[in-house]
Amino acid sequence: MAHFELRAGETSRAVTHRTVEEVWFVLSGRGELWRKQTSHEEVVALEPGICVTLPQGTHFQFRAAATDAVTLVAVTIPRWPGDGEVEFVRGPWSPSAT
Repeated sequence: MAHFELRAGETSRAVTHRTVEEVWFVLSGRGELWRKQTSHEEVVALEPGICVTLPQGTHFQFRAAATDAVTLVAVTIPRWPGDGEVEFVRGPWSPSAT
């Protein structure tokens, strides 16, 4: 389980996970999550109380609203295996955070 925050106006790098799935729960703030599985692609609004899933192999990227940080709790299933789990991919937005 991890607790993380993306500051107002920041955009993450787009990634996929090789072997794990994630479940996110938004604690505070606002933002957007892009996710893509095979041919299905969508952008989901992130706001307090929203829960989203990221199945293994899903390409995803998220960004905080221009005036509001977004804070999340994420659970990884199975346990995070360490270095090499993340693969960087092309996303819809230019990243500002690493």
